[in-house]
Amino acid sequence: MNTYLFVYDLMQFCGHSWIFTNMIIRFMSFGKDSLADTFYSIGLVMRLCQLLSVLEILHILIGIDKSRLFPRFLQITERIIVLFVVINSQEEVQGKYVVCVLFFLWNLLDVVRYTYNMLARTGIYYLPLTWLNFSLCIPLYPLSVLAKAFAICVSLPYFESFGTYSIKLPFPFAFSIYFPYVLKMYLLVLFIGKYLIFQKAGSQHNWDAYGKKKIKSVYLLSQTLTLSATSPADYCREVHHQLF
Repeated sequence: MNTYLFVYDLMQFCGHSWIFTNMIIRFMSFGKDSLADTFYSIGLVMRLCQLLSVLEILHILIGIDKSRLFPRFLQITERIIVLFVVINSQEEVQGKYVVCVLFFLWNLLDVVRYTYNMLARTGIYYLPLTWLNFSLCIPLYPLSVLAKAFAICVSLPYFESFGTYSIKLPFPFAFSIYFPYVLKMYLLVLFIGKYLIFQKAGSQHNWDAYGKKKIKSVYLLSQTLTLSATSPADYCREVHHQLF
């Protein structure tokens, strides 16, 4: 199973690295003009990577991945909804700058995460990469939530004008689903869900536990520097286990 997970992380790393590199090169070559057609140039690969990420929920359910289910499920479903329902269905939204910002944030987080996961499968731990993997999400994850919310807000006028996904059932049901209302309700759920996750992550109990582990890792560092008996790779691996 470890080999399978390594291959999965490698595939995701290659896909997100290609997207991230493509965005950087296009911006350096064409400047602001490259932002408007971001979705047209990398949208297909982005959709494939996000569809493939659904397997991560299965990995957790069958027990081969020890990550927490709810945060991962929430992140994947949010991306699927925003990418396929909001952006992919409205051509007018695809050319907005917010799509480029959203893709940049997603891929920056994923390139680091899949690099870390891929090396961890082989027992390789680099302390700077470990720190980056668990720290980069602190500023970027809230920004991605705001970008997703902004993309939904930008799409609302087009859903209202074109009636996309709005359904009106014939008599005798006399029932209709106005999709812009669904998106507005989803915005509320999005922010409530993120608030609950951040509140849980920032609870005093979790921070106290983290502080104790951090103190213990500092002690390990002092022992390593004093005795000089542990290799850098072994030390990074040990600190990873103590911190995370």
